[in-house]
Amino acid sequence: MKKLWWKLALALLGMTAVFAPLSQNKEAAVQTAVAQTAVDPRFGAVESFWAPNEAADLGVGWERILFYWNEIQPTGPGDWNTLHVLEEWLTEANAQGRTVVGLLKNTPNWATDGEFAAGVPRGLYLPIDDPGNLWANYVRQIANYYGPRGVHHWIVWNEPDIAPDVYGHEFSGSTEDYYRLVKVAYQVIKQADPAATIHLGGMTYWHDPQYLRRYLNVVAADPEAAANDYFFDVISLHIYFRPETMSTIIGNAFAAQSAAGISPMKAVWVNETNARPSQDPEWPVEVQAFPLDLEQQAWYIPQAFALGFYAGAGRMAVYKLVDINILPGEESWGLIRPYDFSKRPAYYAYQTTIKYLSGFTYPIRREMGTNYYIMSFNRPQGVTRVMWARNQVAVSLQVPALAESAQLVTVTGEATELVPVNDVYSITLEGARCDGECLIGGPPLFLVEEGVTVEQLPPAVPPPTVTPGVTIMPTAVMTPTAALPPTLTPTAVPSSVPTNTAVPSVTPAPTETAAATETAVPSPTTINTPFPTPFPTPPLAPSPPPEPQASWWFLGAGIGLAGLLLILTRMRRSV
Repeated sequence: MKKLWWKLALALLGMTAVFAPLSQNKEAAVQTAVAQTAVDPRFGAVESFWAPNEAADLGVGWERILFYWNEIQPTGPGDWNTLHVLEEWLTEANAQGRTVVGLLKNTPNWATDGEFAAGVPRGLYLPIDDPGNLWANYVRQIANYYGPRGVHHWIVWNEPDIAPDVYGHEFSGSTEDYYRLVKVAYQVIKQADPAATIHLGGMTYWHDPQYLRRYLNVVAADPEAAANDYFFDVISLHIYFRPETMSTIIGNAFAAQSAAGISPMKAVWVNETNARPSQDPEWPVEVQAFPLDLEQQAWYIPQAFALGFYAGAGRMAVYKLVDINILPGEESWGLIRPYDFSKRPAYYAYQTTIKYLSGFTYPIRREMGTNYYIMSFNRPQGVTRVMWARNQVAVSLQVPALAESAQLVTVTGEATELVPVNDVYSITLEGARCDGECLIGGPPLFLVEEGVTVEQLPPAVPPPTVTPGVTIMPTAVMTPTAALPPTLTPTAVPSSVPTNTAVPSVTPAPTETAAATETAVPSPTTINTPFPTPFPTPPLAPSPPPEPQASWWFLGAGIGLAGLLLILTRMRRSV
């Protein structure tokens, strides 16, 4: 009986948690945001509106919000359900300096001859001012209504590169159909809001590595495209689980543009990235692939963001801040747990990442050894170097000092002062946890120095001759290797620093350095095995589960369920 009451209470809590953020003190959240300094717009978290106080605490600069066509206009073109996206979410985001990026998707049944949600809208190929072009009519209403309310970024659909017979499929049209979908949205939105930014739907890459190239070839073949900025402004990517694939996938996005003749090249954003923990004792999940613990999720965050920005990402976002409307045993991606809004270690890892990388400028320097990374960022305050071991072997580094002292900060924010000896810092990086392969490197450390610049780092040092097959080398000076496999190296490089403007610019080419001296130290808890190829081609990574559709009829019941939950909890205590 006790277990029955607990399960029922937990299920009710999963529903009423949807409304917990709505009952928070909004005025306090706004006052907290106003007291903060300006946020860096490059660091995002999907659906931050569910936990606005925590988003402000993190310093989130942008968020993505879903705009489901089938819920905004569920029964016909005359519908207009503004409760699907509450205006208070938009007001609050604006007060906290957080850019809202809307995602348009999900065809209603009345607007397609195809499958629900994924079907091609009826009349898509009609002129954009034709009443029969249902997609154009809907998008025009969206732009006219939400533009004045502060939404000027629009993503056109989601993950169009997933085939119809694969889990996560969201668009059943051809590549040409998707281009038409984007082209229509671009023209209509730009008419209503000339300063708007139009994003391609987030692509997974691994489901179809050639999809973006095929899409851009369709764009290039349109004689109207070049004169209209190719009918899009930003390429969107979804990258999960393996931080070292950032360079491959982002590099492919630039290379595909170059191959198609897109000039100037468009910005590339990573709209979703994370490494879902399955081994959270408070939210265990059975998974078929990528079993990870809470610490590994935390380690992923700074590794992914450092490598992503180095590779040229204009902005990046964690998927997601908190999961809503999921049941126990379902995959939870959030930095915050879904049932009680408690914070996972990854929350603090993201907070540390934003704190010590916020405001960075280019160039970013990368030092890449056989078993470590050091990513060096210029910031207004000085230099932050993020470093971690790449595989199971712990490594000791002699890192050149730029200042008289530094703060050595753990991934969750604990800081200690570090004083150099003979102008070097002695730093030991713990090895990674690898189950068959090293998906994620070991626990990152942040080396933070004030009043210095990356340009003060010593130049690269030629590597010593190394005997093939040796995996542990005493006092070996490591040399950087290529960020991308030769087949994915872009033929043109981004040319400007990303800015907080309506149309983001593309980041400059990163630079590399090799200066630290590495002494590999075998990990006491793992077996020293050779490191695999830096950029393996993984099996298809599972996409996050389809987004829960907001069912606002729960709103009235939510208050009553919250009270019922308290009663059930008391009954449980008395059983």
